[in-house]
Amino acid sequence: MKLSRLRTATVLLTAIAAGVLAFAAPVAVAQDKPKVIRISYSSAGTGGRPLTGGTSIATAHQQGILEKEFAKDGIKIQWTFNPGAGPATNEQLANGLADFAHHGDLPIIIGRSTGLKTKLLFSYTRFGPAYITGPIDSPAKSLEDLKGKKLAVFKGTASQLALGRILKKHGFTERDFKTVSMDGDTLRAAIATKDVDGGFIAPFDLEARGVGKVIYSTGPDPELTSQGVFWVSEDFEKKYPDIVQRVVTALIKVTAWSSEEKNREAQYKLWSNSGTSYYEYQKTFADVPLKWRLSPLLDEYFVENLKKSIVQAKEFKLIRRDVSVDGWLAPKYLNTALKELKLEGYWPEFNAAGKPKAAQVAQN
Repeated sequence: MKLSRLRTATVLLTAIAAGVLAFAAPVAVAQDKPKVIRISYSSAGTGGRPLTGGTSIATAHQQGILEKEFAKDGIKIQWTFNPGAGPATNEQLANGLADFAHHGDLPIIIGRSTGLKTKLLFSYTRFGPAYITGPIDSPAKSLEDLKGKKLAVFKGTASQLALGRILKKHGFTERDFKTVSMDGDTLRAAIATKDVDGGFIAPFDLEARGVGKVIYSTGPDPELTSQGVFWVSEDFEKKYPDIVQRVVTALIKVTAWSSEEKNREAQYKLWSNSGTSYYEYQKTFADVPLKWRLSPLLDEYFVENLKKSIVQAKEFKLIRRDVSVDGWLAPKYLNTALKELKLEGYWPEFNAAGKPKAAQVAQN
């Protein structure tokens, strides 16, 4: 009799415990959080230093914005700055070593074409000018003058796709030049030593040193400009959507500060810690309002320009497979951030041609 009662009590306690665990499990999952957030930046400062400039993401890094946001949670922010640029960031993602990343258009397209799983969260740059720079005593005054000569570009990066657009506009391809791949530091040195005839790089620091000069500039041409994206890996986004939202909201708040004209000088000074001079940022950001240049919006222009970049990457034989944008963008995080921060309408939306939509011209 006593044994029967004991068995009954044991069964009852087991059932109660199972019920408690079943009730508690969803709470445990909802509160789950990572120990570290790993952010890859597809660039590095001069000499590979672990900081850079030119974007609101770089500003957030130098101001420690994400570190402050997640300090109360005990979550560490791990930044990796890649002198190997976009291709190196793709390798990190492929090896499960990146949760978020700053990426140019070509490498993120290459990554998707090879099966890397990301969600695009927001844009960080558009309408930036591109330059072909040569040695100070170069007789070249146009792309035509460089035909058949040594032209350097960092292959596999957004620069290569931008160069392809420029060359196509003027009736050339890379095969019309002796095209070589060089990263930024190597290219600056090669221009100074006259080991190349031209290279895809801004001229202003080189001009100031008396070793380089601009041969060609696009200006802020919406047909030729590159755009960059900030993404999250699909795995991280599925596990920690609340963390993704906090990252996006914190970075969009910084982007609003970065987009204020009154903050230009302070931001250039901050960015110059990268080894690129205040003067070069001043010159390369001179012709476009910061609200245009640093816009995070995934607007019509962003989407159509991304589609165009995919077509061009295939045309220039930089990817082999077709790439679809369907399901790639995750605008809900940006939209939530804009609403929470009361920034809806702060950045003007642009149409597919790169023109601000008429209703917002006066406002912005």
